[in-house]
Amino acid sequence: MFNDDHVHDENCNHDHDDFQTISLTLDDGKELECFVIGIFEVEQKEYIALLPTEEDEVFLYRYSEVEENEIQLDNIETEDEYKKVSEVFMTIVAEDDAIDAEAINEDTE
Repeated sequence: MFNDDHVHDENCNHDHDDFQTISLTLDDGKELECFVIGIFEVEQKEYIALLPTEEDEVFLYRYSEVEENEIQLDNIETEDEYKKVSEVFMTIVAEDDAIDAEAINEDTE
């Protein structure tokens, strides 16, 4: 489900050119380039997890496709909704980590 699920920093040992990126325009007008970690559903709504290329904090937004090749990102407005989305995101990341660990163990046997 996710393209990647670890912190991107100077210790990474793979090529980030393989991951899709998106450019966010922040409230102050600055552009922020982010890796797309994944898109997932919570209670019939879609959300996107983004990881800025120069930071280690994941951003979560409501996600929708407006038209072909055009997306819309909306802030998560309530603390309750953010908590639910964060919990689902963390569960998915933990499951992906478990799958990756199983694959590594199978490769070393």
